[in-house]
Amino acid sequence: MRCTIVSLFLIVLTGAVRVEAHAFLKNAEPGVGSTIQTSPNEVRIRFTENIEPTFSSIQVFETSGKEVDKRDVHLDHSDRTLLHVSLPRLKAGIYKVVWRVVSVDTHVTNGSFTFRVSR
Repeated sequence: MRCTIVSLFLIVLTGAVRVEAHAFLKNAEPGVGSTIQTSPNEVRIRFTENIEPTFSSIQVFETSGKEVDKRDVHLDHSDRTLLHVSLPRLKAGIYKVVWRVVSVDTHVTNGSFTFRVSR
């Protein structure tokens, strides 16, 4: 009887954790707050959960507010937690990355970070 109660508790607890899952930023390239020497070809953001690409976005802005990415956000072919957006050659400066994703469990998360190109 005791084993059954513990098993039921673990099942309920596991289900609760699954329901509360959200896709949060795990890591990014260029890194959050980083300074890099040369212009990157793309921004790559890996999330903690699988992403629904149709409803997800990454945008990159220069300090004037102009969007500079190539508007081609796509999910990585081999990793459903990784989104990419291509970039043209960036001038030296600070760039803001704004992301919004919908995880496959339909939870929406969003955020932003900056990186700096020094040359």
